[in-house]
Amino acid sequence: MGLLSNTVSISQFDVVGDFPDQDLAAWVGERLTNHPFQSIENSAEELSIGWVELDDFQSSEFVEPSSWWREDYVSFTMRRDQRRLPSALVKGELQREQRRFLAENPTYQRVPKDKNEELKELVRNRLLVRVLPSPTLYDVLWNLRSQRLTFANLSTRAIDDLTDLFQKTFPGLRLVSVHAMERARIVVPETLRQALSEADHAPDAPVLEQIRENQWLGSEFMMWLMYRTVNGRSSYSVSCDGPAAANEGFTAYLDDRLLLMGHGNEGAQKVTVVGPQDNFEEVCAALRQGKEIAEATIHFEKLEYQWRLTLKGELFQFGSFKCPTVRIEKGAEIEDEQLSVFYERMHVMGEGLQLFDSLFSAFLQQRLGGDWNAECRRMTEWLEG
Repeated sequence: MGLLSNTVSISQFDVVGDFPDQDLAAWVGERLTNHPFQSIENSAEELSIGWVELDDFQSSEFVEPSSWWREDYVSFTMRRDQRRLPSALVKGELQREQRRFLAENPTYQRVPKDKNEELKELVRNRLLVRVLPSPTLYDVLWNLRSQRLTFANLSTRAIDDLTDLFQKTFPGLRLVSVHAMERARIVVPETLRQALSEADHAPDAPVLEQIRENQWLGSEFMMWLMYRTVNGRSSYSVSCDGPAAANEGFTAYLDDRLLLMGHGNEGAQKVTVVGPQDNFEEVCAALRQGKEIAEATIHFEKLEYQWRLTLKGELFQFGSFKCPTVRIEKGAEIEDEQLSVFYERMHVMGEGLQLFDSLFSAFLQQRLGGDWNAECRRMTEWLEG
């Protein structure tokens, strides 16, 4: 689902590097036109990746600034078209060509290796022309004020494609994942920055090592939130920047789905617990066996509004991020309606992320500045029943 849908899975990155001296939004538009999506429908090409407009995946011209630039945001879509050939079809066509070659060359008992490779290429090119490419769309939202980029997908392949295309399109800039420790650095209160630095298991290490060595952040955060959920301590207040007012109250709790992981003699072991939870008995049993929470669905409520997301603890990605439904007034012009949907969607999504950051900040204050040892004893006693 795209960024303008009420439910979307997102990965977030910070844009860093050498920014141009000219107006950034105008520069983005210029660069997008240099790396547009190129159709392969009338060719034998197997793959094409490029940028198209957010509201029109058939358009890659970026002529009107309003098609990608909206106040603090630039938004566009990465389109990936790929032809996929059924292996059985390729195999059948290749065998037909091999039989034809042997019939025309009776001195051969079997097709030579170099000729066989030539026949494979011939078959693939012939079939590729007959197969239509399948398009896949990935929305991108870039906040020029905060330099935070939101990508509407979680898959490793899509993120690799985004990273490569982004660096080709915007020379001098690169994407840095907002992983658990990076997000902690952003939301932790100033007074606890030194404590967070001391708790970092991989200071100054490459990003992948920071992610691997600081997985404790995600698992401890979700364990803490589950404990507070069961014990009726679900009230928090807004403490991070965003659309909601500072100190405004909200509720946050775990429910519906949790994924736990552990490692045994036979490799990684997973336990998935699905459905409304009362006392998280199955989860507690898995935790007592040495497993850790890897994913959990978190609910947020503020006044009559509700948000829900599944936190991926390792990379701090947000799966199935559901926000309040965006409703547009009847009778609005189509162009006005599109803008209204965009801005309202940015508002509710930004508020949901603000609530998450405030919740994560509350955990960090407890973990780094409160009596964490006492809190751990209480969680252990509760877990052991």
